[in-house]
This record gives sequence, C-alpha cells and structure tokens, in this order.
Amino acid sequence: MPKIKTHKSTSKRFRLTKGGKGLLMRTKQGKSHLRRKKSARAKRLYDDMLPVESQGIARRVRRLAPYLNEKGR
Repeated sequence: MPKIKTHKSTSKRFRLTKGGKGLLMRTKQGKSHLRRKKSARAKRLYDDMLPVESQGIARRVRRLAPYLNEKGR
C-alpha cells in the first residue's frame, strides 16, 4: 500500500502533545505581522499554543497530516 502524502502547511501549523492524551495543538492567529504597534505583553501571548476544540477540524487535520504523531520533533 502506498504512503499518503502529507499536506505540508498543515503539518507546520499543528502539533500533537506528548503523553497519554495526544491533544492537537494550534498556534494563535495574528502573530505574523503588524506587531510594531502591539505591546510586549500582547506579543508574548501569541507564543502559547491552544488545543483544537472542534472535533470536525481535528478530524480534517488528521486526514491532511496522517503522520503528524510520527514526527521527529
């Protein structure tokens, strides 16, 4: 059976937590630009990752990146 291709931008945007639960984590939006006018505290808040709440989105991400949990990071 051939391997399934991974959607590369999906694999860069999402991570799985280590341990028993293996939660799908996402970054916050708004981190990439227009940061000069934001305070240092507001910029620091973008560093955290949040769990994906919606089961539909989690299912779609797992379909796009099937080898996400086998990543060597």
